[in-house]
Amino acid sequence: MAGLAESGSNPDVDLLYDINGLAKDAPRWFDRGVEFVGEYGLLIAMVLLVAGCWWSVRRRGGEDAASSVAAVVWAPLAAGIALLVNMPIRDFVARPRPFADHQGLEVLVSGKTDYSFVSDHATLTMAVAVGLFIANRKFGLIGIGLALLEGFCRVYMGVHYPTDVIGGFALGTAVALLLSPLAMLLLTPVAKAVEGSARVGGLIRARGAAFAGEEAVIAGARVERAEDRDLAA
Repeated sequence: MAGLAESGSNPDVDLLYDINGLAKDAPRWFDRGVEFVGEYGLLIAMVLLVAGCWWSVRRRGGEDAASSVAAVVWAPLAAGIALLVNMPIRDFVARPRPFADHQGLEVLVSGKTDYSFVSDHATLTMAVAVGLFIANRKFGLIGIGLALLEGFCRVYMGVHYPTDVIGGFALGTAVALLLSPLAMLLLTPVAKAVEGSARVGGLIRARGAAFAGEEAVIAGARVERAEDRDLAA
């Protein structure tokens, strides 16, 4: 894999220079902004997105509330598993960072001494995004957009090749999708047990959230009984 980085005519290297070259022409403040966003900002955004998705599904309620929350919980768990899977992959491939083999890169983050393939940031964000897509398509699509932005930032910052990012996207997606049936099988009963608890049931379903198929009743409204309808007739 390291051989991919040796030839300047390689499309992977060419794209690296094209994207990273944007950093040389950009204002310094913009580069600093991309550095923060690519290193920390988008990770924080993914955490907030997971929290927002959980808040949304618990407020919606419905008979599938437990399974929906279980799917939300699976998103960060999938990211953690994907990062663990990536550890032996990085050591096996042992691909140096692009700035170790190529001159003239605008490296926005110093101190990166570990291997380049696969990108942890790309793996983590895409695993969370795909996990959220299983729970809620709207939040999942937002997450996928953030993951793609993360991948772009990593190349822009000069710390990853484009194929490092693509590999991370593939790994995160594979873990989130392939292990989701087993994860849901294990997490859904736990979520249902929590839902039935008087103390922590609100983590699964907000108070007042109706089950699917239940008719909403306005507080204080008179409910017409069948015998009342018969007498009125």
